[in-house]
Amino acid sequence: MDHSNMIAACGLDCGRCSIRRFPFDEKAAGEAIPWYRSQGWLKDSEGVAAAIEKGLVCHGCHGDRAAHWSDDCWILHCCVDRHKLQRCSECSAFPCERLVRWSKTDASYEQALKRLREIHRV
Repeated sequence: MDHSNMIAACGLDCGRCSIRRFPFDEKAAGEAIPWYRSQGWLKDSEGVAAAIEKGLVCHGCHGDRAAHWSDDCWILHCCVDRHKLQRCSECSAFPCERLVRWSKTDASYEQALKRLREIHRV
């Protein structure tokens, strides 16, 4: 299996993402559903079925945009829509200042930028 297709435009690993996996992975559901509730997107009484019905499942940056859990993602719009790239690491401005600032806001984002830098070197 070509795992490079499981890397989001921003460098996040979609293959491990609970937002993508929760419909078919109980452990991922145990991570995603409480997070959705904490965001106010699901009521305490709602679970996997409601999350799917509300379109909270992600099919990736290059999947059906109507099914993307965060279709207002600035990285998605910049990389995929505006520049027509698969990943930020393909951009002539990589790594841009905005992406670097984003990477400092969360450990998983920092890892994503590191992943993109590794892909960029290949």
